[in-house]
Amino acid sequence: MIGCYGRFEKVPFKVFRAEAQKCQQLQSLCENDAQFSERARSLYDAIKLPMRATMGSAGYDFCAPFDFTIQPGDSIVIPTGIRIDIPEGAVLLCLPRSGSGFKYGVKLANSVAVIDSDFFNPDTGSEGHILLKMMNHDCKDSVSFSAGEGIAQGILLQYISMPEYDNEQWESRGVLERVGGFGSTDDQTVEKPKRRKLFGTRRNN
Repeated sequence: MIGCYGRFEKVPFKVFRAEAQKCQQLQSLCENDAQFSERARSLYDAIKLPMRATMGSAGYDFCAPFDFTIQPGDSIVIPTGIRIDIPEGAVLLCLPRSGSGFKYGVKLANSVAVIDSDFFNPDTGSEGHILLKMMNHDCKDSVSFSAGEGIAQGILLQYISMPEYDNEQWESRGVLERVGGFGSTDDQTVEKPKRRKLFGTRRNN
């Protein structure tokens, strides 16, 4: 994408494990915590970074990290094990893959997941783990996905923001730094912004 440079990478294993542990379908396959940790590590090691299927593809395909089934009218939160490091002025939009939505009625619970450039920020402890809450809107049939199968697609875009000084309210909110993950922009707590370094030093998984 012209003018925007970024990269996908895995979150640390402990972050993936913590979110995977909340998935009842995955938990039910393990008899104890040690067995779950071993299985989670195996799944984590097999996670592939999102890629475009063809040169003309706009979306980067996110794949299922494990087998799962969504019953009619039900939903499930999938920990992708993925985060993205992108500069200010860029955003990642996560959408359902056309096949999943058109054929099976499987959609994201929030329709479009907006991943801001500061969602991953080591300076504030925000790990940037991308979670996908998928819903089965079909009223009759369950839908199953296999590990490694595409479940969503992410599209990178550049955006334009208005000057904060145009509105006093946004001046007080828009210049603060994010603390936390989903929904954290509604509860700003840091008074002074810090500029994140793109592609900074990485911690070991």
